[in-house]
Amino acid sequence: MDYEKYIKSVMDFPSKGINFRDITSLLEEGPVYQSAINDLAKFAKSKNAEIVVGPEARGFVIGGPLAYSLGIGFVPVRKPGKLPREVATVSYEKEYGTDTLCIHKDSIKPGQRVIVTDDLLATGGTIEATIKLVKELGGIVVGVVFLIELTELNGSELLKDYDVCSLIKY
Repeated sequence: MDYEKYIKSVMDFPSKGINFRDITSLLEEGPVYQSAINDLAKFAKSKNAEIVVGPEARGFVIGGPLAYSLGIGFVPVRKPGKLPREVATVSYEKEYGTDTLCIHKDSIKPGQRVIVTDDLLATGGTIEATIKLVKELGGIVVGVVFLIELTELNGSELLKDYDVCSLIKY
């Protein structure tokens, strides 16, 4: 399917000079959203994934349905103070400062085969931090999936040691 035709580009959002790739127009089209999840699921099945991990909030929009489609669990990665049990934490640099992500310490079993997902790969910082959390808990990242990859931002360089599946590349 030509998923790109379902993505709307919004110029100067969230700031001047940015061409924002809006996935919500794809999500609004049920059969298209379902097809995208099914295509990502084919990749994840080929990797024998046992669990899906995704950072808030848009990683939930892809990760939850992907896990459901595969019949496996989903592990949310959240900002500090959002998870009730004991967490592992990682801080990382973003374009505009430092951010922190957390995962329940008991959510990944050592040796478990993990697919990491988000809606979009830009600079790769959030996904790299998510992968660090998974590895800290003993998970094996068998693949990383996205709806969109912004190739000019070179986020895939941070993921060169992993199999990456992106449905749309700009």
